[in-house]
Amino acid sequence: MITRAANPPGRRFTWNALLWALVFPQRGQRIRPTLSGTLLIVLSLGIGSAAYNSANNILFITLSLMLACLILSGVLSWLNFRGITWQMELAPPLRVGHEAVVGLALRNRKTFVPTYGLWFDFAARAVSQGPAAVAESTITGRDVDVRAALAQMDAAEARGQVALRERLDPRGAARLEWRFQPRRRGRLAVELAGLGSLFPFGFLKKTLSLGSREERVVWPAAVEYRRDAIAAERRDAGEDRLARAGSGGDLLALRRYASGDSHRLIHWKASARSQQLLVRQFAAESTEKFSLWLRTNAGVWSRPEQFELLVSFCATLAEDLFRAGQLGEVAIDDEPPAPVRRVRDLESFLDRLAVVQPQPEANAGGPPPGGSPAFFRGGGNRLTFAPDGARGVAAFVDGEQTASA
Repeated sequence: MITRAANPPGRRFTWNALLWALVFPQRGQRIRPTLSGTLLIVLSLGIGSAAYNSANNILFITLSLMLACLILSGVLSWLNFRGITWQMELAPPLRVGHEAVVGLALRNRKTFVPTYGLWFDFAARAVSQGPAAVAESTITGRDVDVRAALAQMDAAEARGQVALRERLDPRGAARLEWRFQPRRRGRLAVELAGLGSLFPFGFLKKTLSLGSREERVVWPAAVEYRRDAIAAERRDAGEDRLARAGSGGDLLALRRYASGDSHRLIHWKASARSQQLLVRQFAAESTEKFSLWLRTNAGVWSRPEQFELLVSFCATLAEDLFRAGQLGEVAIDDEPPAPVRRVRDLESFLDRLAVVQPQPEANAGGPPPGGSPAFFRGGGNRLTFAPDGARGVAAFVDGEQTASA
């Protein structure tokens, strides 16, 4: 959340400061004539030449009026910007393919003069996570595809403009919203690039570079997947038994509907909110957890699009298992397993998935430690991933395929 002002508060108004601001504006401010303003300037030069050659007072009066319009346009444009403060709000989480809302709270600190006709330029671009690329020209650079590079930059960047449709009264406030959809996971920088106005006559276009910036993490996209024959759940000999048994008992959690579940166990209100069938899971049911392990071996996941599908598939499975109360621990490569007990733990794992990249074989872990159950404290039901053909991804539980995307 960033708060900025077009003119810093606390400065006392003086005519010297006004004249100095008009002659030498602040850094980042730019005033350019529009098409109508350019025509007015050209017409003023023509009328001025005719007035000096003919010594006609009417032409001199006309020239004075035209120059006064230009000067008045600049003064009113400066006054229109003065006293405006804004605050950019970007609430997480952000997700690929989901609409994100950037809020902009405006406030007019002027006492008597309203503000009209403002627009704000927004930009959202991906923050580079790898090493900086070496600059190469199109003449000396090898294998440099300029069109592909520009297309990749456009795909990773979103731009938009939001206008203030109504006037902003003195001591008044307003709120604007810019909506966009993130296209790639990772770190995203949302920037309030500039502020502009054509007020009052449209002869001059005044812009102000802002540079207000916030960074957020974009979670992977949710993907559809197919569930295969689920491996039979096993209960370890040392696992604690629940006090209640049978279909009655205390409500433990809600889980997704599976074939064979009784229709009487469907929670209709929760199903309507989540738009999928959810059934009640009582304390008497099995509560064995799954341990999710993601390996990012660059030798295995050599295709970028297949790796992106892997990360999205892993995030989707983690969320579904957490909603069903069956997600115990998660781990990425050789990192120690982290328990998932609260929503904050799941969000932390999704933040890590948002920035994960393929790792060399030395850092991505070896084969699944089937003979080392101590790697996960939860014991069995270890969920791993492997390529399924050239484009797909398959999920395995202790060597048996359970789902694919």
